[in-house]
Amino acid sequence: MADLLVYRAEGEAVVHGGDLYGFAVTEWRLPATYPPFAAVLFVPATWIPVPALKALFLAGNALLLAWLIALSARLAGRTPPLPLVCAATAVALWLEPVFQTLLFGQVNLAITGLVLWDLTRPSGARAKGLALGVAAGVKLTPAIFIAYLFLTARGKEAATATASFAGTALLGALLLPAATVDFWTRRLFETGRVGKAWIVDNQSLQGLVARATGVAAPGPAWMLPAAVVAAAGLFLAARAHRVQGSDRWGVLLTAFTALLVCPISWSHHWVWCVPLLAVLLAGGRTLLAAATALVFTARTLWLVPHQGDLDLHLPWWQQACAAPYPLLGLTLLAAAVPALRRRSGGLPGGRPGGAPPDGSQLSASSSSASMIR
Repeated sequence: MADLLVYRAEGEAVVHGGDLYGFAVTEWRLPATYPPFAAVLFVPATWIPVPALKALFLAGNALLLAWLIALSARLAGRTPPLPLVCAATAVALWLEPVFQTLLFGQVNLAITGLVLWDLTRPSGARAKGLALGVAAGVKLTPAIFIAYLFLTARGKEAATATASFAGTALLGALLLPAATVDFWTRRLFETGRVGKAWIVDNQSLQGLVARATGVAAPGPAWMLPAAVVAAAGLFLAARAHRVQGSDRWGVLLTAFTALLVCPISWSHHWVWCVPLLAVLLAGGRTLLAAATALVFTARTLWLVPHQGDLDLHLPWWQQACAAPYPLLGLTLLAAAVPALRRRSGGLPGGRPGGAPPDGSQLSASSSSASMIR
């Protein structure tokens, strides 16, 4: 649970007035990388002995996984009974991103749960967008969902999320002014602090390009495609919302776009595979769900040589094994194009003519299979 120890060290830096971005802990010399607001939230971790804290995080992440599964079912238009949620939780522990989250003591399940809980609330719900802004304040990548809300003409919810996000930054500035200036003017742009972009752990578009080209810092070779993917992904997500009349695929397309274009998306960041599997299963796409589950359980990225700098010298036939998640994400975006163009059935779960689904049964049109094929 190396990341958990980093979180605890961040809390200690807040309590004792230390340099939040000046320390490095664990044998891997890991630094703090989150905004100051996150460090404030980690203060309670300093009150608990490390062994007890690890046990608490393990149990907490298991409960958060069950919560995420229930939220994923809600995204898919289902309300599963508790025994089914428990069984799904036990099975989902074998998904590599979920397992790695528990192994590192990460907060991915909490962040994803906050985002999904907020976005699956009824339209017009009180303070909808608040939790999304808080999630973005802890880990910046959820901020892409604010753009999604704006693009889908939900200005009030987007404004609430923006204000909430700004509030987290303001609170961090009030409590940790020096660390706030340091983070927003310097540390935010030091992506190397997070880790090496070219290692197989990084399942973003940048990691894929770096390993495929054998260049540790691919620069424009990554940034230009990332800009195209970001624009295309958000466009497709907004289009999916209009076609379906719901957030089912819009949210997923936005999430996978964020994972692709973020400079570093560690494999445990891909816990969005849980709602993806839920939507596929709810839509009757059993074979597609099985194939997707296989991608996230096969652990092929750990089977290729990755000691030292071997990640940069993989032969062509190992490249796909080293980048299973970004390849699946790109396939998802590419498959959305023809599915949305047809509109007669739209996306999995859509109805002919773009009418909203009734929630009782998802469409089984031929365009469903094209989403992940």
